Amino acid sequence: MLVFYFLGAIALWLGIGSLRNGIQFSRYVRRELAQPPPDFTPTVTIIAPCRGLDQGLTRNIEALFEQDYPAYEIIFVTDRSDDPALSVIDEVRKCRKEAHSPATRVVIAGPASDSGQKVHNLQVATEQIASNSEVLAFVDTDTRPDPNWLRSLVRPLSKPEIGAATGYRWFIPVNGGFASQLRSVWNASITSALGERDEKNFCWGGSTAVRRETFESLQMRERWRGTVSDDFALTGMFRKAGLRIHFVPQCLIASLEDCNFRELVEFTNRQLKITRVYAPHLWKALLLGSALFNAVFFGGGLLIVIRAMLGLSFGAPLVLIGTIYVLGTTKAFIRFRAVKRVLNGYQSELNGSLLFHLLLWPFASLLYLNNAVSAALSRRIKWRGITYELKSPTEAVIISRE
Repeated sequence: MLVFYFLGAIALWLGIGSLRNGIQFSRYVRRELAQPPPDFTPTVTIIAPCRGLDQGLTRNIEALFEQDYPAYEIIFVTDRSDDPALSVIDEVRKCRKEAHSPATRVVIAGPASDSGQKVHNLQVATEQIASNSEVLAFVDTDTRPDPNWLRSLVRPLSKPEIGAATGYRWFIPVNGGFASQLRSVWNASITSALGERDEKNFCWGGSTAVRRETFESLQMRERWRGTVSDDFALTGMFRKAGLRIHFVPQCLIASLEDCNFRELVEFTNRQLKITRVYAPHLWKALLLGSALFNAVFFGGGLLIVIRAMLGLSFGAPLVLIGTIYVLGTTKAFIRFRAVKRVLNGYQSELNGSLLFHLLLWPFASLLYLNNAVSAALSRRIKWRGITYELKSPTEAVIISRE
C-alpha cells in the first residue's frame, strides 16, 4: 500500500500540473483569438501532398480554393500519375475556373528512394513554386481548413524572429464509433501541449507556414533527405537556428473522418515510433508517464475491487483515484471548450463528442502506453500504403509498397 500511495502522490502531482497546463492553453487561445485581424499578406504557395482518397477529399480540396487571401497558388503533389486523388483534384479545378480562383498545379514527384514518400514529394514540390512567392504553407489533404486559415497562419511571419507558424489537427468523427472517438481523445492531448511557450511548440506538417527566404537559407530540402518526418526535421532546424515556432490557435484544422480499431492502433503506433526515432526524450517521457498513470489508475481500481472483496477498507485509494480522474476530466473539458471557440463551424459535431472526451481520456493513456511499448519493440511503420523501417533520423528504408 505504501508503494501505491507513493506512486499515487506522484500521479496526483502530475495531474495538477497537467490541469494547470490545460488552463494556460485555454487562456492562450482566448488571447490569440482576441488579436486584431491580420494585415500581413505576402504571396503564398500552398503545398498539398496527397496519396489516395482521403475521407471527404472533395470538400477538403474545395476548402483550399476558398481561402480569404489576396494572392496564393496551390501545388498538389503526389508520387504517381494514376493516383485516384488526381481525378478529384481535376474535378474541383474544373468547377473553380472563376477569375478570382488561385492558380493551381499538379506535380508528379515519382517514387521516393532515400526518404519518406511525403518528404520526397515536398522536396520536389518546393523546387517548383512561383518566382514571386514569399511564403510556403504546407497542408494535408485529410484536413479541412476554414476560409481564414491561410491569412491567420501567415500573420505571425511578419515578425523576423518567428521562423514558422503552425496549427494542429482536431479529429471530428463523422459517424461516431468507439475507435474514432478514442482517436480524437488520444490526439487532443497533444493539442494542449502547444501554446505560449515556443520551446514546447513544434511544426505540424499539416498546417505550417514558413518564409521562403528562411526555408532556403536553412537548406530544408537537403535537411529532409533521408527522413520520414517532415515535422520533426522542420522543428529541429528552426530550433538550431534560434528561430521561434509560433502556435496559431486559429489554425487548428478539423479532420473529419472515421477509423476502425485496426486503423486506430496503426495510426497511434506510427506516431510514437516516429517520436522515438526523432525525439527519444519525448518518447521516454510518454512511456514513463503513461506507465505511472496506468499503474495507479487501473491498478488502483483493481486494488479497490480486491480490498472490497476481502472486506478491507478502500476509501483512501478510492478518493485518490477519484481525485486524479476529476483533474483529468476537468482538463479535458477546459481544452474542449477552448477548441470549440476556434472550430465554431462544427458545434453540433463537437457537442456529440464532448462526453467521449470526458470519459475516455484514461483509456487514451492506456493506448499511449501500448504505443510507447510498441515503439520500443519495433521501428517499422506503415504510412499511406508504404512500409518503412526507420533506421535512424536520417535513414529510412522502404520495405514495400501497396
